[in-house]
Order: sequence, then C-alpha cells, then structure tokens
Amino acid sequence: MLRKILFGMAVLAGAAMFAKTELRFNPEGEFKIAQFTDNHFKVGKSASEATVKCIEEVITAEQPDLVMFTGDQVYSDSVIDGFKAILRPILQRKIPFAFVFGNHDTQFELDHAQIYDFLQPLPYSVMPPRNPGIDSPDYAIEVLSAKSDSVASVLYCLDSHRSTPIKGIGKYAWLKPEQVMWYKDLSWAYQVKNDGDTLPSLMFFHIPLPEVSTAWDDNENMGYGTKGEKVCCPALNSGMFTAVKERGDVMGIFFGHDHDNDYVVDYYGVLLGYGRYSGGNTVYNHIGKNGARIIVLKEGEKSLDTWVRLRDDEVIDKVSYPADFTGKKRKKKK
Repeated sequence: MLRKILFGMAVLAGAAMFAKTELRFNPEGEFKIAQFTDNHFKVGKSASEATVKCIEEVITAEQPDLVMFTGDQVYSDSVIDGFKAILRPILQRKIPFAFVFGNHDTQFELDHAQIYDFLQPLPYSVMPPRNPGIDSPDYAIEVLSAKSDSVASVLYCLDSHRSTPIKGIGKYAWLKPEQVMWYKDLSWAYQVKNDGDTLPSLMFFHIPLPEVSTAWDDNENMGYGTKGEKVCCPALNSGMFTAVKERGDVMGIFFGHDHDNDYVVDYYGVLLGYGRYSGGNTVYNHIGKNGARIIVLKEGEKSLDTWVRLRDDEVIDKVSYPADFTGKKRKKKK
C-alpha cells in the first residue's frame, strides 16, 4: 500500500501535466463552467462579431467560475488577433479560462505549440506550462473544496487530435492509448490522495467518442437537446469510455465538433454532452442562435446541473444529472 501511495504522489507531483491556478467551489458548494465551442472566428469578417457578443452575453448572465473552450476557435489567418478578440470579454472580467484544441485549430499560420504558448501565460489562464516536445498537452484542472484546500473535483482536458493517422480508416483521429493510460494513472493517483475515494470529475475534448452515436441511437437512453446531424467521431475506439467506467470518477464528458448538435445523453451512468455552437455564421450552422453550455458541479456529489444559454437571454434544456435521467427513456422518433 505504501508503494501505491508513493507512486500516486509522484504522478501528481511531476509525471502528469496539471494546472495549479486555484479554483474553488463557492460557499454554496457549487462551481459553474461555461463551455464555448466551435467559435470559428474569422478575423475581419463581420459575421464573427456574433461570437464575441455571445461570449459577452453568456458570461454576463451566468458569471461562471471557469470558461472552457473546446476547440475550433480561430478559422483564419491572424490567429493571435482572433484569440485576442475572443478572450477580451473574459480577460476584462478576470474569469479563469482554459482551451483544448480542435481539428481546425492549426489550419492557418500557427501550430498547436505556438497557440498554446500564447494562451498559457495570459492572465487568468489555468493551462499548465507546456513541456518541450509536447505540442498540445493533456492536463488536469483541480477544483478545491469550499471548506479546505483539498481537491474536491478534477477536470480532465485532452487533445482529440485531427485527421485519422491511418489512411482509409475514417476521417478523424481517436484518443491515443497513452492518453487513456494518462487519465487512468492520474485518476488513480487522485483516489489514493483522497483516502481511497474517487473524486467527482469531468472530461473535456473536441471530437466526440464513438459511444455518443451509440448512446443517442438507442432510445432506451434518456437525452435532451437537438440532434441536427450525425455524430462525426473516429472510426476506431481506443477505449477511453471503458476506462472512465472502470475508474468510476468521471460523471460527464463534454465536447463540440458537430455544429448542429447540442444534446446530452446518458450512457451507462455517464453523461455525454455536446456544447452549443458558439460562433457566428462563418461556417455551417443550422441549429439557430449561438450560445454556450453551462455546467454546475456540486461539491461532494456525483451530480450536476446543465443547460444551454443562448443569445438574447434565452435558456433551454435545463436538466439535473442523474435525477432527470433515472428510470426514463426518450420517446421513439416519428
């Protein structure tokens, strides 16, 4: 047992990337996240003004404790100018933020390492420094208890990559086996540090897992929201969802990528959830108003509240998990 404890401490101390900027549950035991995804901001295009307006309206209405961007943010040259425009409302309000990358984030003049190194040292960034040789690190964000300096929740942030690495097998890349192992080792280390109890956790990346399609297609699985297109996921499955079930700590996995989907669905006791398309009409968008997904964690509980906040002060699909999913199933599609 001592060997396990020492190994767990070593993982947390240096073997994994994790952010050290302090985030904390509020005195009411809640922690609120605003997820913006697929901004597809084009510098110099008037349609991109809708992105900034969306960010301004959502963070003003919701006052989140953390803003999480889940990929495909700037979709033109002058990448840094685009990120500055997106971040301006957040930096002005001094809100902590973090990014994971999407499949379109390196199509212009900067690569992942250059973008990461611009974002990481900015004020209110909770992204850890990048180790040399790792262009886009996976990292964990700790949320501390309202009552002590102990870690109460963990947010696992991963790079879901871009196109398939094996010709002829689908279109999109899959999470790598070493990323699955990274999560399992770090999750276990947090459990050791927490006297053997798993910590209620979330996971964020850009491209949805293959299980998302399976979950929604089975009407036995309760879900809420809009499905306006097929799930654009990897053709191969490297086992991240299985790892999540084995570890038993992650209660929700959130992603973006598919602009016309914004639903959440229960799958074997894990909430799989799309963010709401947050950009303007710079690329395809048939879902309607842009917006953001809001996620509220409850300290010490494996439960959360979530909803979609749209432009013009509109809130849709507000649910509690697992309370609004237990013993229910979706109506059959007509």
